[in-house]
Amino acid sequence: MSQRTSYLKSRISNLIAMEILDPALHAYVEQHTSPESDLLKNINRDTYAKVMMPRMLSGHVQGRYLAMLSKLMRPKMILELGTFTGYSAICLAEGLPDDGKLITIDVNEELEDRVRDYFKVAGLTDKIDYRIGKALEIIPTLTEKFDLIFIDADKENNGRYYDLLIDKLNHGGVMLVDNVLWVGKVVAEKKDKDTQSICAFNKKVQDDPRVENVLMPLRDGIFMIRKVSL
Repeated sequence: MSQRTSYLKSRISNLIAMEILDPALHAYVEQHTSPESDLLKNINRDTYAKVMMPRMLSGHVQGRYLAMLSKLMRPKMILELGTFTGYSAICLAEGLPDDGKLITIDVNEELEDRVRDYFKVAGLTDKIDYRIGKALEIIPTLTEKFDLIFIDADKENNGRYYDLLIDKLNHGGVMLVDNVLWVGKVVAEKKDKDTQSICAFNKKVQDDPRVENVLMPLRDGIFMIRKVSL
């Protein structure tokens, strides 16, 4: 079994079990969160209808969180690892100033045409630099410094992404890392290999004196990490 196949099987299992909140409570949260745009609603609907593993999509509440944080920060440079169908990139781009730019990286070339069409409809073709390839190979080629980074890629490489990107994050910049609760498995007595990897990454961040951090129980857990020293 290839590493990617193993990862996808683990991801499917976790996504099926991702309902951390009671469904009624989750519905209440959505009812009291600003609505999605029509385009985001369409991406959400089309992803669930036509794309494998649709629950990898950030979705309504998480998307509004990403958009609000970006609007508060007004970052000139954003990096995203894990484009999927482009939903989160469009949310993050909402806070870009006129001269801002977002680079988003994904390994899945099968979704490229669909995603580029969404970016075109959003009017973001000039603001979003969409790259297909392996993030571990692309990151070392990046010369930019970033104000905001969102990591939602293959979880076993979170630590490697963190090490490669912490020096590319501006002082005071924010890094977000998704799925750090791993559907609650991080507190299980017996942890599988994937869960051990997530826990090791979480400890790595907690022990890093260069950052301050909050692990937020939003959806499957988002680590919010702010760089405070070089």
